[in-house]
Amino acid sequence: MENIAVFCGSSTGSDPKYIQAAQEMGAEMARQGIGLVYGGGKAGLMGTVADAVLDGGGNVYGVIPDRVVQAERAHRGITKLYVVESMHARKSLMAQLADGFVALPGGLGTLDELFEILTRNQLGIINKPVGLLNVDGYYDPLLDMVDHIAKQGFLHALKTEELLTSGSVVDLIDQMKSVQ
Repeated sequence: MENIAVFCGSSTGSDPKYIQAAQEMGAEMARQGIGLVYGGGKAGLMGTVADAVLDGGGNVYGVIPDRVVQAERAHRGITKLYVVESMHARKSLMAQLADGFVALPGGLGTLDELFEILTRNQLGIINKPVGLLNVDGYYDPLLDMVDHIAKQGFLHALKTEELLTSGSVVDLIDQMKSVQ
């Protein structure tokens, strides 16, 4: 696995464990020689994971819409920053650059990116591993909702390999490598 796209918050959240998880994710990716593809920001968990990869000597590829760059929120110290015209273009380029995807804690943008990738996989547009770093049960309510949607007949039940979950960075990356 050459590159993993990480979807996560542009803020740090309300608990230091989210920052710690982002640092662990970035450090482990660098240790394993896996490049980071992410939203290109310098703030929040996005900046934290990018800095951890860089600190470990890894490559970081940011994809950021022009209007966000103009608001001076782009991370200028990364390996390569791709400036695109829209959020749609950002998600498309991230999907092309990544061999797999991981969602760390985040908000609506994180969920949007996660569900778009799951949908692309479901439709056969791509076939790449997707994982949730379920920090202290952060994603448990979401997993319950996905199960509910399936039980109501609006989604086939997601198989384990379609949405990998773990509270451990190393375990999640190992799972992703095993299904790639």
